[in-house]
Amino acid sequence: MWIILGLFSALGLGFYDVMKKISVRDNNVLTVLLLNTLFGTLLLSPVLVETVANRGFGAGGGFMGQMLIMLKAIIVLSSWILGYFAIKHLPLTIQGPINASRPVMVLVGALLIFGERLNWVQWIGITLGFLSLFMISRIGSKEGFSMRKSIWLWMSIGATFLGAVSALYDKFLLTRFQPLQVQAWYSLYQLILMSVTVGLLRLNGHGGGRFRWRWSILGISLFLTGADLCYFYALSIPGSMISIVSMIRRGSVLVPFLYGVFVLHEKNIKAKLIDLGLLIVSLGLLVLGSLAVN
Repeated sequence: MWIILGLFSALGLGFYDVMKKISVRDNNVLTVLLLNTLFGTLLLSPVLVETVANRGFGAGGGFMGQMLIMLKAIIVLSSWILGYFAIKHLPLTIQGPINASRPVMVLVGALLIFGERLNWVQWIGITLGFLSLFMISRIGSKEGFSMRKSIWLWMSIGATFLGAVSALYDKFLLTRFQPLQVQAWYSLYQLILMSVTVGLLRLNGHGGGRFRWRWSILGISLFLTGADLCYFYALSIPGSMISIVSMIRRGSVLVPFLYGVFVLHEKNIKAKLIDLGLLIVSLGLLVLGSLAVN
C-alpha cells in the first residue's frame, strides 16, 4: 500500500512542478511562495481547528513538540525558496533530474541513521540512478549551467539537499505525530515565517518586482497538499522504507519533463531522453525490489 501511495505522491509532485514553472515565469517569486503557503494552510485549516478545539495548541508533544514541527517548517521553507528561484531560471529538463538526485542523499542518511538495508535489485537501481545523475550534469554544462558559473544550479542543488534533510526528519516526526497533524502545523508555521520574511523585505525596499496573479498559483497548493498527504501516510505505514518512498517520488520528473519537451520546446532532448530512461529503469528496479521484500 505504501508503494501505491508513493506513486500517487509522485504524480502530484510532477504537476506541482509544472504549476510552479508557470507561476514564477516573469513573476515575483517570493509573493508566489507566500500565496502558496497561505493556500496550503487554508486547505489544512480544518485539521488545525479540530486540534486546537479538542486538544489545545500543545497537542501531540506540547511546546517542545510544536518546536520540532517548527524546525520542519524552517527546513522545508528554506528548500522552497531556493527551489522556486531555481525552477524560474533553469530548464525543466535540467531542474527535474537534479531534484531526482534527492533519493541518493536520502539513501545515505537512511542507511546511517535508520539502519535501512537494500536488496541486490534495489542496489542495481541505485547504481543506475547515479549514472543518470552523472549524465544530466554533463548535459547541463552544454547548456551553460555549469557548476562554476550558474548560481541557479547551486540553488537547485541546495534545495535538493534540504529536501533530503526534510525527508529524513519526516521519519523521525512520524514516530511522534499523526501525518495530518504534522502537515497542518508546519503549513501554518511556514505561512507565519514567509509573511514575516516578505514583510521585512518590503519594508527595506526589496519587494522582488511586479506580481501577476495566475490560477496556477492555487494549483501549486492543491497538487502539493495532495502529494504530501500520500507521502506522509506512506511513511506512517509499518514496514515502509524512506529511501524507497523518496526514490519513487522522484518519478515525478516525468510530468515536468514532458511539459518541458512538448510545451516549452527545451533543447538536447535526445540526450535527456536517454538519461530519463535510465532514471525510469532505476525507479522501476527499486519498486520491484521493495515488492520482493514486502
